[in-house]
Amino acid sequence: MKKVTGLGGIFFKCDNPQSMNEWYAKNLGLGTSEYGTTFEWRQADDPSKTGSTSWCTFPQDTKYFNPSAKPFMINYRVENIVELVDELRKGDVTIVDEIAEYDYGKFVHVLDPEGNIIELWEPKDE
Repeated sequence: MKKVTGLGGIFFKCDNPQSMNEWYAKNLGLGTSEYGTTFEWRQADDPSKTGSTSWCTFPQDTKYFNPSAKPFMINYRVENIVELVDELRKGDVTIVDEIAEYDYGKFVHVLDPEGNIIELWEPKDE
């Protein structure tokens, strides 16, 4: 079974998300908005399909990374999130929440052995 297929996003806490977005826009050319930026690309194995990777700042007091106390979260793109979560449960991996489904894909959060929160995303790519 294919598990992680790529990097879905990088998310990190900062003191002033708006100011950080502006700095990255000015100095590194990221086209930021209040949600950060999205890098779009074509899939190597099928160039007719697109994908995306997100970059986003969060305020220091965000609860979105809980229960991790770390200032960052990495999102990994996966295939068949339901099957993967079943496999992770069998391997005694801490599953933080239930699979949530949105228009743009399915998500679930897990913890690695050092307590880093990991977001798994099965995207609905075009």
